[in-house]
Amino acid sequence: MLLSKKIRLKPTSEQEVLFRKSAGVARWAYNYFLSENERVWQEYLANGKTGKKSASGREIRKYINNVLKKTTHTWLSEVGSNVMKQAVKDADTAFRNYFKGISDKPRYKSKHKSKLSFYVNYESLSRKNGGFHGEKTGFVRTSEPLPKLKKGEKYSNPHISFDGKYWYLSFGYKVTGTECGLTGESIGIDLGIKDLAVCSNGKVYRNINKSHKVRRLEKVLKREQRKLSRMLKQNISGYKTAGGKRFPVFIRPLYECRNFQKQKKTIKLLYRKLADIRNNYLHQATTKIVKTKPSRIVMETLDVNAMMKNRHLAKAIQKQKFYEFKRQTAYKCQKYGIELVEVPAFYPSSKTCSKCGWIKRDLKLSDRIYKCHTCGLVIDRDLNASLNLANYQPA
Repeated sequence: MLLSKKIRLKPTSEQEVLFRKSAGVARWAYNYFLSENERVWQEYLANGKTGKKSASGREIRKYINNVLKKTTHTWLSEVGSNVMKQAVKDADTAFRNYFKGISDKPRYKSKHKSKLSFYVNYESLSRKNGGFHGEKTGFVRTSEPLPKLKKGEKYSNPHISFDGKYWYLSFGYKVTGTECGLTGESIGIDLGIKDLAVCSNGKVYRNINKSHKVRRLEKVLKREQRKLSRMLKQNISGYKTAGGKRFPVFIRPLYECRNFQKQKKTIKLLYRKLADIRNNYLHQATTKIVKTKPSRIVMETLDVNAMMKNRHLAKAIQKQKFYEFKRQTAYKCQKYGIELVEVPAFYPSSKTCSKCGWIKRDLKLSDRIYKCHTCGLVIDRDLNASLNLANYQPA
């Protein structure tokens, strides 16, 4: 199987400058492809819908390498040649997915808003003691060693990115499944808002968003956002109307306001800290579940997009990160040879009695205790659902 890994880097000041240049080249190449694609499309319409509809990624890469790089855009030579090539390929792929209906229309990357990221040539990326060696970057120190690969294997799709505080190297690599003695147990997992996960073996994983640390950070975040909003209002001199919509007129461009940019960075780091806490907790919870070595894990197929339409619960559902929980569980099950079963979305796991099988049709979301009118079973609603999931047998 293919695993992905993200390792923190410890670059020198010169390497960090090169990283920022490389991210800038990647952003420019991505935007250049979009602008050329738009130009070709306008020519197609002007010529009565005859000729090419879109630009070719291969032709644009050749033009940049053979013309622009040697004349007006000599600064492209300061970074690795594959940075530009991969950025154009990514933009080309984004447009192909848009035409297939898989994704939305690709947008231009902003210099001040987009994430700093660029591709590292996988052929020149080699593992060294204490770090790695990459194209143009030279030897870069890492916080932990890169995983060892078999002879002839390479790290797949390596990228260097910046999250607002640290630089990271992300890549994929092949691993073989780990054989471990499974217990033969079937564990049902009921995901919820009150608690993140309730397992049929009695283990309950609490909602990390209710912890004191997360609530304190959210309170600080709200205060810093209000401060940013006041800064924004003080920089508005008036409004103008265009196309039936009102747009603010700023006294100075926002990227020139130093304090505004500092405040944006403060908020970004708070978001980063909250995301790290939630992701770390998900990794801890899923690892604990998988390391009990059950033969199979049963979960519901949750339609998160439909659940998010409930405006009263949308924010709480978003913070729980159900999709990420299921994604982590899936690849960890694959790694240890555990079967992962997904139950259909309309399976009445909460309404069915785990003892006699009677279905309580009038069960409400506010009913936290399940009471069976047939056998008299009184049990926690989420635990009852997890027991039904553990006993589920596909038709």
